[in-house]
Amino acid sequence: MRPEIVIVGPLYPPTQERLERLFVVHRLWQAADRAALLRAIAPRVRGLAVYALDPCPADLIAALPRLEIIACFGIGVDRIDLASARARGIRVTNTPDVVTDATADLALGLILAVERRIAEGDRFVRRGDWRTGALRFGRSLGGRRLGILGFGRIGRAIATRAAAFGMTIAYGGPRQKPDIPYPFFADAAALAEWSEILVVACPGGAATRHLVNQPVLEALGPAGTLINIARGSVVDEAALVAALQAGKLGAAGLDVFADEPFVPKALTEMDNVVLTPHIGSATHQTRAAMGDLLIANLTAHFAGRPLPTPVI
Repeated sequence: MRPEIVIVGPLYPPTQERLERLFVVHRLWQAADRAALLRAIAPRVRGLAVYALDPCPADLIAALPRLEIIACFGIGVDRIDLASARARGIRVTNTPDVVTDATADLALGLILAVERRIAEGDRFVRRGDWRTGALRFGRSLGGRRLGILGFGRIGRAIATRAAAFGMTIAYGGPRQKPDIPYPFFADAAALAEWSEILVVACPGGAATRHLVNQPVLEALGPAGTLINIARGSVVDEAALVAALQAGKLGAAGLDVFADEPFVPKALTEMDNVVLTPHIGSATHQTRAAMGDLLIANLTAHFAGRPLPTPVI
């Protein structure tokens, strides 16, 4: 018999189609009465598949007493109640590595879009303003100081790309890494003060909530640029808006927000801010690879094999 699993919210369509061929699937987001569905299937469901941006709270885990594995479609597991999973001995997996290149690409794209005024220039041309004047000059990347807050897989990939542009690199995080040749800053404000451009690439969750706060933003300064491709929770969004409005921060490129998909109106009205709708891993190649890895984790678990990418 095929194992029964719950999909919390819609996934990349080819991945979802494969899941429905391999398993008996229950689509939680389509249920008219979620609680009733969970009660009906609770005695049989052994697995759960969840997109990294969809919540997987304690009450959902508690509603599935036979749950054995939570497979996350994405690298971030900050929306999964890991304490509840640990307490029950439930395995949790994610999809690291495969999201690295696409997310790092977007980080460089946002840097270029902000520093070379690409998005602003697009609006300038579309409005017809080019006929009456020239766009303000941007700034080159070569020789600029790039601070990377969080130096895991994605942080390292950003550094590789930035080095190709001739940027000078430093990094920050909870601990110094012995194999990294770049300068290390243990304090986020100190890294920001050194940086001309600060990229946020650390995990989300309680440990990093508002790590980038008013002092960090003001240390980055009125000529500085903040890029966030991590989680909206890492940046104090109210402090970010205030710093930009007061001219205490120069510019920002943001792929993530505190209350997605809702974005502060003030950010949408600023020409020195580039906004994208959390698309770090949103390429067909990356989402297909994420799906392959999610399915590999589920099939390995139900076959009694080691999990390819366990979190717990």
